[in-house]
Amino acid sequence: MSRRVIHPWPVRLTHWLNVIAMVVMIGSGWQIYNASPLFNFRFPFTIGQWLGAAIAWHLAAMWLLVCNGLIYLIWSLVSGHYRKLLPVRPREVWVDLRAALRFDLKHETGLYNAVQKLLYVGVLLAGIVAVLSGLSIWKPVQLWFLCDLFGGYVAARYVHFFAMTGICVFVLVHVLLVALVPKVLPPMITGGRLP
Repeated sequence: MSRRVIHPWPVRLTHWLNVIAMVVMIGSGWQIYNASPLFNFRFPFTIGQWLGAAIAWHLAAMWLLVCNGLIYLIWSLVSGHYRKLLPVRPREVWVDLRAALRFDLKHETGLYNAVQKLLYVGVLLAGIVAVLSGLSIWKPVQLWFLCDLFGGYVAARYVHFFAMTGICVFVLVHVLLVALVPKVLPPMITGGRLP
């Protein structure tokens, strides 16, 4: 009897393509932000040494992210993988969150606990908001209806900033948790096998 793969190759491929896309999107986005800051600070580490280059990097990575996201979505729907993330029940989230805060949350390889489900669904939703708000500030005349949906150009910039901040916080927590539980990294590279 063959053992089930923990992370099938489409999950691994889209995960690592997302890593590349997100590094470029965040770095170039910080350079774009620095050209016209919303708040009284600038980001020290950026991609693209001037606004035009940053926009070019940002748009290239955006298309990679969108195409990769669509591939993941279609594969998840066809394969049934999406069922690993749903349903997200508030009571289960509360129980698992309390356990996590006590550093007593059990990690079962190949299964998502309720907090993981909530975070993954949340980052997917934040990604959709970031893409839509980003499109609205990229083409505010052509995509005026998206711009209006977010409350206008200026409001859409704030929505985009906070959606990306949420994604950055997710990435930070994700990387920190992988550092705390390093046994989860090899299966995301090799696929791994459940016993």
